[in-house]
Amino acid sequence: MPTFFRLILALAVLLWIVPSIARAQQPFVTDDADVTPKGKLHFEFSNQYDLLQRSSFPALRQNAAEFEFDYGLFENVEIGIAAPIITIFNARGTNPHTVTGIGDTNLSLKYNFLREREGSRWPALTVSVGVEVPTGDADRQLGSGLADVALNGIMQKSLTEKTKLRLNGGVVFAGNTTTGVVGIKTRGTVFTGGASVVREFTPKLNLGAEVFGAVTSELDLSLGQLQFQAGGNYAVRENLSFDFGVIGGRFAASPRVGLQLGFSYDF
Repeated sequence: MPTFFRLILALAVLLWIVPSIARAQQPFVTDDADVTPKGKLHFEFSNQYDLLQRSSFPALRQNAAEFEFDYGLFENVEIGIAAPIITIFNARGTNPHTVTGIGDTNLSLKYNFLREREGSRWPALTVSVGVEVPTGDADRQLGSGLADVALNGIMQKSLTEKTKLRLNGGVVFAGNTTTGVVGIKTRGTVFTGGASVVREFTPKLNLGAEVFGAVTSELDLSLGQLQFQAGGNYAVRENLSFDFGVIGGRFAASPRVGLQLGFSYDF
């Protein structure tokens, strides 16, 4: 068994036997307003397999296995680190045919400065700052070769007792939005936005949909990103959820079709 799959199996066994309340933002790109409680550790693993746009040729497909840890540093303040292992599958005759390695590492700080309260019209409001360090090999298309700096605003409102609306609006001040060959490759200011609606169908099952987009400051849609996702999560245990989603996209920076599977765990 390859070392990577041994690591995943060992981690899954560990999470199953270690006892602890899972919050679930995955599989959506649109972030939620919630943060990890002070002194607690939250872990997410996701594996996204994409069929790429024809403009990405000779790259045909991409697999990104991402590991993310979030820690409640203070009350309402969370820090996080995330890094993907990327595999790019190229067309026949391309050398190399496949490329695998670590991508760029993202460091984040997230502050929930207003919580939603029952009876109030105000939504929950959160702001996050992210810095992506160029740990991926840009020559092999695993990283951008740039340090990305991004700011994101998050609004979250309960439409009903079981349905939540989440809106995101952000800007990448420097760098770009690529993960491997997916994302806007143009260097400079990029505006991002997303919206998701998630409903609790049973105490264990949440289902929802989202739309997410990104565009450069030149507003060139042909180089932009627009993708849709339907998915959700199923609570296997109180602190462990199975996350799943199906993706469809348009324009050069989005995958044509993608499948995402993963899990979230609260220590």
